[in-house]
Amino acid sequence: MTLSSDCARVRPTMSAAAARHLNDPPALRERVLQASRELLAEGGPAALSMREVARRSGVTHQAPYHHFPDKESIVAELVTQGFEELAARMARANDLAAPQGPGGKRAALLAAAEAYLGFALENPAVFRLMFRPELCQAARFPQAREAAERARAELQRLVRTVHDGDFDEALASLHWAHVHGLACLALDGPLEHCVPTQAERRAHLQAATEHFVRMVLR
Repeated sequence: MTLSSDCARVRPTMSAAAARHLNDPPALRERVLQASRELLAEGGPAALSMREVARRSGVTHQAPYHHFPDKESIVAELVTQGFEELAARMARANDLAAPQGPGGKRAALLAAAEAYLGFALENPAVFRLMFRPELCQAARFPQAREAAERARAELQRLVRTVHDGDFDEALASLHWAHVHGLACLALDGPLEHCVPTQAERRAHLQAATEHFVRMVLR
C-alpha cells in the first residue's frame, strides 16, 4: 500500500472523529448557545435564526434541533441562564451583609449594585433579552419565570436587610430602578456616549451608587 493511499484512508477517519466530537450532545448544546450569544451581540434578536445558529456553530442545519425545537427555546434558555447568574451574583452580595455588623447594609448595597451592573455590562445582549417578555413567554417556558423569581427573591432579601426587615413593593421598585436605570443608561442611553470607555463608565456607575447608598442610609 502506498503512502498516498494510506493518507486517503486516514483522513476520513479523523474527519469523522472530529465531527462526532462536534456533535456530542453536551458540546453541541453549548456551541449552539454560544453561537446564539454571539449573534445577539452582533445584531440583536432579529439576527437569531436556527439556520444561522447552525452555520455559526459549524454543524448541519438540523443539528440544533436535537436540543432546541425552535429559536424561542434558545432564547428561553439564555434568559434562564441569565437570571440564574444574576441571582447567584445577588446572593453573594446579600451574604456580605451578615458578617459585617453595622457596616453590612452599606456593603450589601454596594455589592448588590456591582453584581447587577457588572452582569449587565459583561452580558449586554443577554441582559436586554431578559427584559423582553414578548420574546420569552412565561406560560411556555416556566423555567425562565422561576429563574427570574429567584433573582427577585434576592432583591427582596436585600430590601429587608437594608430596611431592618421592612418590605413593600415600592421600596423594592426604588432599589431596582436605581440599578436597572443605570444599566440601561450605560448600555443604550447617553452614558454610552458621554462616558466612552468601559473603565470610566464603571467609575461613573460606582460614584452614582455611592450617592444612592448615602441617601438610603441617612
